[in-house]
Amino acid sequence: MSGGKISGKPVNILKKTAVLVLIFIFILTGCKSTIESGGIEEKETTTMTITGQDTEKNNEKETTEPVTTPAVQKPEPDITTQKPEPSVPQTNPPVQQTEPVTEPPLQNQPQNNGTPFGSHGTLSVSGTRLTDQYGAGYTLRGISTHGLSWFPDYVNYEMFKQMRDEWNVNVVRLAMYTAEYNGYCTGDRNNQEKLKRLIDDGVNYASQLGLYVIIDWHILSDSNPNMYKNESMEFFREISAKYAGYGNVIYEICNEPNGGTGWGEIKSYAQDVINVIRSNDRKGIIIVGTPTWSQDVDIAADDRINGENIMYAMHFYADTHRDYIRDKLINALNKGLPVIVSEFGICDASGNGGINYDEASKWMSLLNQYSVSYIMWNLSNKSETCAMVQSWCSKSAGFSYDELSEAGKWFVNFNK
Repeated sequence: MSGGKISGKPVNILKKTAVLVLIFIFILTGCKSTIESGGIEEKETTTMTITGQDTEKNNEKETTEPVTTPAVQKPEPDITTQKPEPSVPQTNPPVQQTEPVTEPPLQNQPQNNGTPFGSHGTLSVSGTRLTDQYGAGYTLRGISTHGLSWFPDYVNYEMFKQMRDEWNVNVVRLAMYTAEYNGYCTGDRNNQEKLKRLIDDGVNYASQLGLYVIIDWHILSDSNPNMYKNESMEFFREISAKYAGYGNVIYEICNEPNGGTGWGEIKSYAQDVINVIRSNDRKGIIIVGTPTWSQDVDIAADDRINGENIMYAMHFYADTHRDYIRDKLINALNKGLPVIVSEFGICDASGNGGINYDEASKWMSLLNQYSVSYIMWNLSNKSETCAMVQSWCSKSAGFSYDELSEAGKWFVNFNK
């Protein structure tokens, strides 16, 4: 019996020992799992903490760095095309950016600033017509003042601007009478200075507005230009020296020779005056009147004046000068004579009477056919048919359509 007790005790001890070993192993296994699990969580937590710190640093950098704000918001550069930013702030709405364009050389294109002279520059005579500084044909279409001594107020900046912007005029003719009341050659010295100031004002207004301007030595009752030849030479010597560099100034040296004055007398006078002008202005355009109130251009075509940039005046009044005078113009042009209509009206030659719209239409069709330049007579409110302003209108600029005479309305409508 005692032997069975002794042998049973070790068994119990072994059982207890086995249980303790199992418990110990279990405890060890469980602790390892816990430790490993805790390590992973700790690693993940650490990683997240680092990432969060980076994010916070970035946010801190974006909010703490100084930001330079331009006065005008510019678009970001297009990284995909590498276009540079505009060199100037964009307007609102933005100006569309385009690829740079290579411009042709300056001499092959106009300096187009929206004005006649700015676009076409100094004119020349080529064949029967005018050409601009790029060799393209160019036609002058304009208006003549009345006598500067009698209607000086129309020589003003706003009037010239209205003619350019609203009436499509590109040339103004400054008519300075020579022999009539207060003419340049019959008035006193003070009157001469007044007329030269008006010429100067007119040239400067025209130049500011990019218009061409004709300085007209307006002989009429003196009939023969040689009557005041010395005065003419003195005047054009002074004028050409003053305006030689302008480029938009044209010289008309004898308006309407008449009273039987022949072409030989006119030509002799013209050659002397042209020489005076050419001593200062080698290239300026010079207009020479022709016999019989500047109608006999066909006679001048057979005996021209030597020199460059010389044109010959043809004048007409539509209700008086019809097919016979148009034929003279056609003959002269066919002979290669450069002709300019430096004065015309659409009534009769007295400046009064009714308007002859049919004959006016025939004349203008002919002028357009041959690209002949033309200047209409006259800018004033004188009580006569050819005046462009109603006689009751005392304004000197800013005319409404209703304030124009029938002749003025015709010109504005035709010249659009």
